[in-house]
Amino acid sequence: MEGQLSIIPKPVSIKYEEGTYRCSGLPQIRGDDDFKNEIETVREQLRVNLNETAAPLFCVKGKNLEGEAYRLKIQKERITVEASTQQGMYNGLQTFRQLALSEFKDGELILPCAEIADYPRFSWRGFMLDCSRYFYSVPFIKKIIDAVSLHHINRFHWHLTDDQGWRFPVEKYPLLTETGSLRKDHRKTLSPPEGGFYSKDEIRDVLNYAASRHIEIIPEVDLPGHASAILASYPELGCTGGPYNVEDRFGIFEDVLCAGNDRIFDLAQAVFDTLAELFPSSYVHIGGDEVLFNRWQECPKCQKRLAELGLKKTPELQSWITHRLVKMLAEKGKTAIGWDEILDDCEKFPLQKEAVVMSWRGEAGGIRASALGHRVIMSPNTEGCYLDYKHSDDPEEPGQLYAGSISVYKSYSMDPLPPEIKKEDADKILGGQGNLWSELIYAGKIAEYMIFPRLCAIAEAVWSPRETKNFEDFSRRLNVHKKRLDALELNQYRGALR
Repeated sequence: MEGQLSIIPKPVSIKYEEGTYRCSGLPQIRGDDDFKNEIETVREQLRVNLNETAAPLFCVKGKNLEGEAYRLKIQKERITVEASTQQGMYNGLQTFRQLALSEFKDGELILPCAEIADYPRFSWRGFMLDCSRYFYSVPFIKKIIDAVSLHHINRFHWHLTDDQGWRFPVEKYPLLTETGSLRKDHRKTLSPPEGGFYSKDEIRDVLNYAASRHIEIIPEVDLPGHASAILASYPELGCTGGPYNVEDRFGIFEDVLCAGNDRIFDLAQAVFDTLAELFPSSYVHIGGDEVLFNRWQECPKCQKRLAELGLKKTPELQSWITHRLVKMLAEKGKTAIGWDEILDDCEKFPLQKEAVVMSWRGEAGGIRASALGHRVIMSPNTEGCYLDYKHSDDPEEPGQLYAGSISVYKSYSMDPLPPEIKKEDADKILGGQGNLWSELIYAGKIAEYMIFPRLCAIAEAVWSPRETKNFEDFSRRLNVHKKRLDALELNQYRGALR
């Protein structure tokens, strides 16, 4: 509507007042020393000359504001952002950045006077990028981190290992990057192997960039399945001894780490040592999904282990491995996150209560995990969270079509707190997340097209109050918001939203 502010995700409240704020150019941003870094970051993001003579935007320490909450006041003569914490201030400045991106026209910023009060519904508002199937560059990763931070996304889940590539150095296991980071592309038979890995300096650079935008990076190492890159590097860690290849195909493969070989835990220890050195996050994602048990069933060492542990069926070996990995991370002060398969076959080795479950096979895993006392991150592929799925059934659209297409409306309708969750378990739901798997997403511009604007919809689903959700209103605001995505040079899907 005319004169309304089109902000995504929708704030908790906007109260409009009489009058209009006008500024030739964009206002200088000044404030308390506590917010020096946030002010510096948003100045860099705006990328225009700020008007030294205009009334500045003031960043001030607010009262009665907790955690990530902020208050933004637009008055005729000034704009004020209030927050109690640096993250709250960053959120408020990102809301102002949205307005600047769309309402700064012909050298002038014009805004209706209003007071915005805002805070998140959930603490975990995530986005996952798969950099194993396709090796995205550091500049592209930074671009995406900056873009998602505009939407108050505060977790970047970095998928760093899989069958198709290992993406960070581990000094005690140099072949993980020398061999495991490269693969042949069956689509390019005449080309040399492709891929690569992120150096420690590059990882630190990305971490610092994300920290300046109040985004926590959670690394993922997939264990014990999706291990072809590991086995190609160290074949003795598999059940058959190989030969193994870094996969150039996509799917689920029989070869996994050998449950009867204690050396797999030496590898895990070295990997966790490296992650603890590099990543300040208290979380490490250990994967645990889509493990096939054929090799373990046939492997004498695995069957011997099964008997020694007194287990009744081969799949229980995974719960034993997961139990050890969770404990190893806990000894380093880290909390393990795993895909919802880590709940399965846990009769003798129950999943430790501190482990966090990421529910991807629908919502059932999250509902079950919360009832068992685990914290949960909802990321169901059935509810609009898998951004590698097609936007529509149109055969010309890129992406997967495993479980049907995912529209913007489907992503918007996602709720991390489904009605099946018992009231007493609701506090176990940390939030939700959108995931981009890159099997078919072999270029950054395609990735942007798959991410936006569906991640805008997910961002609202995990930030804004449930009772204020309205897709027609979101669609109206999205029409304005798309101009902001254009200003940031982000490719985006422009088709039907439903």
